[in-house]
Amino acid sequence: MLAELSIKNFAIIEALSISFEKGLTVLTGETGAGKSIIIDAIHLLVGGRGSAEFVRHGEEKAEIEGLFQLDDPNHPIIMKALEFGIEIEEGMVVLRRDISRTGKSVCRINGKLVTISTLREIGATLVDIHGQHEHQELMDETKHLPLLDQFGAEEILASQGEYLDVYRRYDHTLQKLKTLSENDQQTAHRLDLIQFQLDEIQNANLKLNEDEELSEERRKLGNFERVFEAIQSSYTALHGEQKGLDWIGMVMGYLEDAAALDSTYKEIFESVSNSFYQLEDAASSLRNELDVLEYDPQRLNEIEDRLNEINQLKRKYGKTINEILEYAAKIEEEIDTLQNKETHISELEKELTAIRKDLILEAKQLTELRHKWADKLTRLIHKELKELYMAKTVFEIRVKSDNQHFSKNGVDFVEFYISTNPGEPLKPLSKVASGGELSRIMLALKSIFSKHQGVTSIIFDEVDTGVSGRVAQSIAEKIYKVAIDSQVLCISHLPQVAAMADTHLFISKIIKGGRTTTSVTPMNVEEKIKEIGRMISGVEITDLTKQHAQELLQLAEKNKIN
Repeated sequence: MLAELSIKNFAIIEALSISFEKGLTVLTGETGAGKSIIIDAIHLLVGGRGSAEFVRHGEEKAEIEGLFQLDDPNHPIIMKALEFGIEIEEGMVVLRRDISRTGKSVCRINGKLVTISTLREIGATLVDIHGQHEHQELMDETKHLPLLDQFGAEEILASQGEYLDVYRRYDHTLQKLKTLSENDQQTAHRLDLIQFQLDEIQNANLKLNEDEELSEERRKLGNFERVFEAIQSSYTALHGEQKGLDWIGMVMGYLEDAAALDSTYKEIFESVSNSFYQLEDAASSLRNELDVLEYDPQRLNEIEDRLNEINQLKRKYGKTINEILEYAAKIEEEIDTLQNKETHISELEKELTAIRKDLILEAKQLTELRHKWADKLTRLIHKELKELYMAKTVFEIRVKSDNQHFSKNGVDFVEFYISTNPGEPLKPLSKVASGGELSRIMLALKSIFSKHQGVTSIIFDEVDTGVSGRVAQSIAEKIYKVAIDSQVLCISHLPQVAAMADTHLFISKIIKGGRTTTSVTPMNVEEKIKEIGRMISGVEITDLTKQHAQELLQLAEKNKIN
């Protein structure tokens, strides 16, 4: 759940810190007090689109920070956070977003800097914000299939994964066949191009690691003079009259005499003797090196030319010699395919036919599961709509299939149909539902899906617009039921919804230092009665209005128990 929210210099909010509780929290207040601004801040906190316009006038940046507490050790965010290398300790997640006056955003999760897209992915597992604009999603037919798949995820996702594996093979083979089936002129152009590339690579006679060996040889040739001088000086210092070996030879002679007289010096004599012969061997090796060392400027030019040739090929065909050779092998295979096009087309057609049979079987299984879960979802929606005083509404989920057109989602097209009046034919939801009906249908879906989504918090932003009376009461009860499984934050203008709140926060505007800012006040029972009375009657609150508000709160308590 969202436990703490801190907002600073955001829109008309100067500084605000709000603690949230479990269950249903309702935010009420006059229009323009800042209720939706708080929801906007949460939306930005979980990856919504930011703008410099959100920064309070005269300030450098807006700051939003939220603390989320996880009750479920298997919450979806755990695995998602691991993917991005984010540690979650003691079931706490802190999201932070700063928006500068230039519009630039800085995002952090548990102190780690992340991108907006990462924040959005993590945020989607924590918060589900539902506002009036989401009614438009119900009107979008392309969103109906994902909704059904989400509902039946425990079976559909596994089947969809198996279908997708076959579909990728099918699509890959189909693309190869399309490429081969191009007209002869395109094929001839392609063949000329890759034949030229293959000839260029083969004529170069590349060898693995050749460039590294040549670079090392070039380095040695480039340092020839310094190496030759060092070897020659070393040899001169060791060999010749009154040189290093002569002096060590003299030492060896003196120690040999001493050792013959006193065995104590035998070990030192042997050590010097061994060193003498080792240095003599070293001097001989240095002499041999001087004999073979020869500077060849022509060889250096040859190396430079060869390395230039290799680098030219790297720029065209790969970063390394190995990649160039792999590319050559690939186009050699393609040349063979193009030169024997008709044979390969025939083979690919046979392969595609076999894969298509498998694909049809997988698609059929996926379609059957969607029909099964569509029936289940339809029954649940009818039950929810009945509780929302839409008992005579007929809702139907139609799964249409076309085995001639495969996509990554299968061969199905899903659309929601509805008839809100008895005797009227079923029509697409997007063409017949009113705003109030869409609110109730959305709430019915949300009631069902809240148990499947696993999100920490669900936010309703004035989804009760366009309803009143007993329908408003049923919506209030439905929102409360959603809050049993998830923390719910709800902006509402309905007294029935406010009465069902476990926590009631009053949002108001205050003038501070000549500027407007937003204030949030948790309400006690007396204050709740007064606020619900205002929501019932408007500005003037009478004793009768307070009595009605009290009755509404008592009714809400009874409904919570039931």
